[in-house]
Amino acid sequence: MEILTNILILIAGFVILIKGADFFVDGSIGVAQRFGIPHLIIGLTIVSMGTSAPEAAVSISSALKGIPDITIGNVVGSNIFNILMILGFTAMVSPLVIKYAEMKKQIQILSLISVAFMGFGMYGEIGLLGGIVLSALFIAFLSMLVRDSKVTEIPDEPDVIEEKNIVRSMPKDIILIVVGLAMIIIGSQLAVDSATELAVIMGVSQRFIGLTIVAFGTSLPELATSVVAAMKGNSDIAIGNIVGSNIFNILFVCGITALITPIPFNSQFVIDSAIALFAAAALIPLGRKGILGRKTGALFVLAYAAYFVTLLY
Repeated sequence: MEILTNILILIAGFVILIKGADFFVDGSIGVAQRFGIPHLIIGLTIVSMGTSAPEAAVSISSALKGIPDITIGNVVGSNIFNILMILGFTAMVSPLVIKYAEMKKQIQILSLISVAFMGFGMYGEIGLLGGIVLSALFIAFLSMLVRDSKVTEIPDEPDVIEEKNIVRSMPKDIILIVVGLAMIIIGSQLAVDSATELAVIMGVSQRFIGLTIVAFGTSLPELATSVVAAMKGNSDIAIGNIVGSNIFNILFVCGITALITPIPFNSQFVIDSAIALFAAAALIPLGRKGILGRKTGALFVLAYAAYFVTLLY
């Protein structure tokens, strides 16, 4: 009964968290449009950060509660899940065309920062200096996106922006932002507390909970966005959403969290970080090939299933 109660609380936390992120993005887009900020910039910043808001909220809450294994597990687990499961499943639904010329820089950046992240794991902690470095790299990455978008006219996630292009008054947008932030905080608290309780009740490690249940829950926005984009024929949005989200998870989520409080890095996560690195690196040859087909997608899903099984033993 206690397990069921905590599972229901965990699900409720995820629902509140994700809906709160949606409200926050809606309000932020409304305010940004009133100040004349182009859709392209909104898509590259607000929408992308909105899908990473659940990871950020859960990671910060976990770190502040002294549960670093959920903080790191959430980030590493999300990055593995995003590529192997979400891209794999999405490719099985509809083969993904990879515009490598447009995505080359982002895929390479993801691979490089994944190496750096694994280096933090070997060091044993992401402290204040690490937080400053990651946050600085995050700002540099955003600047690069804005600069490149003006030159190459990268797609600005039109489906996402147009759906949210609703005429509202400024006070309503501000209310959406405030309510969204409140829901993000409340949802993350519920998710972290119930996940921690489940780990104790089920006799599994917080690392396992962070890498699997929490990572899956906070990756739901990416899953929904990628599948819908692929079904609409927008492969570049599906892939860009995942690559961008993984970069945000390392630079934004870990960077902001480490600025608030040092994050101890369990040595066991070094192996998980290596798997996240290999998953990111696998996108380079696939990008050069130009497509992520159904068979490769199935291999990605099977690879995640095998990884999940290793976590159980």
